[in-house]
Parts: sequence; structure tokens; C-alpha cells
Amino acid sequence: MTDRISPLAPMGHPVFRAIWFASLASNLGGLIQSVGAAWLMTSISASDDMVALVQASTTLPVMIFSLAAGAIADNFDRRRVMLTAQLLMLAVSILLAVCGYLNVLNPWLLLVFTFLIGCGTALNNPSWQASVGDMVPRPLLSAAVVLNSVNFNLTRSVGPAIGGIIVATAGAAAAFAVNVLSYLPLIFVIARWKRDTIPSSLPPETLGPAMTAGLRYVAMSPHIEKVMLRGFVFGFSAIVVLAMLPLVARDLPRGGPLLYGLLLGCYGIGAIGGAFLGGRMRENWSNEAIARAAFIAFAGSATIIALAPNAWIAGLGVAIGGASWVFALSMFNVTVQLSTPRWVLGRALALYQTATFGGMAMGSWVWGLVAEEHGTDVALLSAAGVMLLGAAIGLKLALPEKTSDNLDPLNRFRTPSVALDLRGRSGPVAILIEYVIKEQDTRAFLKAMQDRERIRRRDGARQWELLRDTEKPEQWIESYHVPTWHDYLRHNQRRTQADAVVDDCVRALHSGAEPPKVHRMVMRPTDWTEPGLQVKPPVDI
Repeated sequence: MTDRISPLAPMGHPVFRAIWFASLASNLGGLIQSVGAAWLMTSISASDDMVALVQASTTLPVMIFSLAAGAIADNFDRRRVMLTAQLLMLAVSILLAVCGYLNVLNPWLLLVFTFLIGCGTALNNPSWQASVGDMVPRPLLSAAVVLNSVNFNLTRSVGPAIGGIIVATAGAAAAFAVNVLSYLPLIFVIARWKRDTIPSSLPPETLGPAMTAGLRYVAMSPHIEKVMLRGFVFGFSAIVVLAMLPLVARDLPRGGPLLYGLLLGCYGIGAIGGAFLGGRMRENWSNEAIARAAFIAFAGSATIIALAPNAWIAGLGVAIGGASWVFALSMFNVTVQLSTPRWVLGRALALYQTATFGGMAMGSWVWGLVAEEHGTDVALLSAAGVMLLGAAIGLKLALPEKTSDNLDPLNRFRTPSVALDLRGRSGPVAILIEYVIKEQDTRAFLKAMQDRERIRRRDGARQWELLRDTEKPEQWIESYHVPTWHDYLRHNQRRTQADAVVDDCVRALHSGAEPPKVHRMVMRPTDWTEPGLQVKPPVDI
């Protein structure tokens, strides 16, 4: 029986602890700014749809730009990416505060500023979440993700109330100014962080191929696809509470910005309790059981809020929603992180966030339209129905169970010596691997090669084929292409310890006297030689 990991164990690591406390200040400022923006929109626009769009404008950039941000996170220094994102958000927040102070904000200009802040969040999030594994050891990853959720929701429990007081007494511009100051501690800590990096022998992938590699990896990873589907449905339905909360606070007896802040505080308190309870649930419940519980509890939360006659009952419903929010999203995040190797983690997290935040953005817009036409209570009850549907999806597409696969690099590959003057962009490259398989081992070999094909394609191989010699049936050839020599090296460096099981199985079935013969062929057009038949050294094509 293994020792139980303390929920506070990640705090023993100085970098995680410093960034955690700096993030506490930053999250507090961000929530104060959100209260100011949402309440300001209720003051300068009479449209319920525009109020809901404040939430959508913050989440939409995450849906649009996360994949590119994930590719950047996987190919460049994540610390520098985070620093750039924080400076971008600082600059936009300064402009927002100035415009708020000068009283020149209109509904669309306010949405532009919140959209730009969302762009900074989109750039920051993949690098930030993928860096958690750089701050703490893998066994503490789940606890670290939960603590980060506690961080945000701790500020949610008091930040909105503080924001409501600031807005009620000093106006939205003061809330925007507080947010400006909140960026400074986190920028300072990230700038001082001396992150250990392993230098790569290969240059970074260009943005387009890197994004394609991320899409391909997720497409060949059914577990991550299931998480993305449930994340989308959860984001689409559960965002109704946050999107409708300004309207709920406005319409309740004695409603106003202070009540709005207090209700958001209830959401944060529920989320904190849910974070610590969720850690214990992860030890005893399956991922699917946690997801279904979160969907059903959130449906109850939305129903309570829709029917609440006073702020006390609404606060109870909001707290249940906060707990359910953390149950689901922290479990989704940990599942993606534990199911993905480091080389593509930023992109996998980005695609998960694209699905989840895309659902949030779409949900904010849809529920805003429903509220505009039929009222806030109808929007909340309709979303509750979708949440129950999200729970039912698990009956057919259950989430993956906790995995113990070792996704560290395999590190068996050694760059082969070649006689040609190959360069990084030389290619395309065709790979042929010869096997000798006994007749009685054919069935086992074919089964193993099914897994080999998935791994090859997932890691970048194209046109994978398995060929059998018609004259010597015991001889088989595995064939695939990669675009360039650098792509071939990357392809082999992406192999994980978990993939070694398939590699070892295939090698064990090979009955030749020598190891499987590998041919690495650079494809060339027929007019490659100069007149006079002088062979040129290989060049990039």
C-alpha cells in the first residue's frame, strides 16, 4: 500500500510555491476586473445578449488561438511564452483602465478589450499548464493541478465580493486599475524563474506542421478525444451559471453589483470545497463516475438558481455549481496531462481547452439569446437539461480510467550514420524495415503491427504499409514516409517508454539471424543528375 500524497505536497517545491502565491494576486485582480466589466456592461447596454457576450469574449480567443499557443509552448521556452503573455495582458489592462477612467467605453469597445485579454490568456494557458510538470514531480501532478484550481477559486470566493465593493463605491475604472497592479508579482516571479531545460538537437517545428502534429496526435488518441467531447458539452452547458449570474443578481430582491460579487464568492467557496473533496474522489471513484456526478450536480445547481426566490437559495445553488465545476475540469485536465507525453503536451492541453472554452463561448452566446427571448430562468433550466444529456453520454463513451503508462522518452534511438550529405530539410524520406516472421507467429505479428501502425502515424509517419514477399512468405517489410530528415529524427525521438512494449513484442517475433534491417531512402526525381552524369550531393528540396 503506497503512502497517501498530501494535498499540499507540491508546496514543498519553491518554484511552484512562488508562482502559486503570485498567481493568487493575479487571479484576484483578474476576477475584480471581470466583475467591473460585467457590471459595466449592464450599465451601458440594456441587452441581456451583450451582457452574456462579456463572458464569451474572454473565452472565445482560447477556442480560436489555443492550438497555435500549444504549438508555441511545445517548441519554445515556456517561461518566455508565459512572460510575453503576461506583458500583453498588462498592456491591454492599462489601456482598459485608462479608457474606463476617461469614460469613453461603449459596449463594443469593452468587448474588444476583454477579447484581447482573452488572447493573452489563450497564449499563456498551454505554457502554464504544461509547465506544472516542470515544477513538481509526476506523482504530485494531480495534487498540483488541484492546488492551482484552489488558487483560482480561493480568489473567486473573495475577489468578486471585493470587486463588487470597488465597483459600487469607486466605479469600474477602479476595478480595472487594481487588475493592472495584480500582474506585477507574477511577472516578477516568472522573470526570475531559472527553468531547467534539455537542449534539443533539432530546431523548433514551424507553426503549421507543429499544429498538424498536435491534431494528428489527438486524432490517434481516443482517450483524449473522449475528454474533449465531455469537456465541450460541460463547458457549453455549465457556463450558463457564470453567463447569467449578472442578470440573476440584478433581478433578485436588493440586487446589485455587491450581490453579484457575493454570489461569485459563493461559487468560489463551493469550488474550494469541491477541489479538496475532488482529490479524495479521484482516489476512490472512476473518472467516469466523477464526470457523471459533476454533470448531474451542475444540473441541480442551475435548477436551484432558476427557481430561487431569494439570494440565500441562489447562493446555495451557485456553491453547488462551483464544486461541480472543479470536479469536472480538474479531472479532465489531469487525465489529459497523464495521457500525453511531454513533446506534445502543450498542444494536447490546448486542444482540450479549445473544446472546453469553445463550448463555453458558444454556450454564453446561446444562453444569452435564450435569456433575451424567454428569460433567465428558461435559459438556466434548458442548460440543466443539456447537463443531464452530458451525463448520459458516458453510458456510450465512458472516460478513460486512470493510467500508469510511462510516457517519458524511450531514448533508444541513435541518429544513424549516413554516407549522403543530408540536411535537415532533405526529403521526402522513405523508411523500409525488413522482418523475418515464422508462419506460426503471423497472427501475433499482425496484431502487434496494428499497434505499431497507430504509434507510427500518431508520431508523424505517412503512407504506412505492411508488405509480404510473395516468393518468401516469411519476409515482411514495414514501409512509411516522412517529409524531411528532421521529421524522421523527431519521429523516432517521440517514442515513449510505454511504446517499448510494442517494439519489444515485434522484435521478439523477428526470427532472423540479425536484427530487423532498416533502409532509410531519400526520394529523388529522375532528373536529379547534371549533364555529364556527375552526381550532385543531395540538396534540400
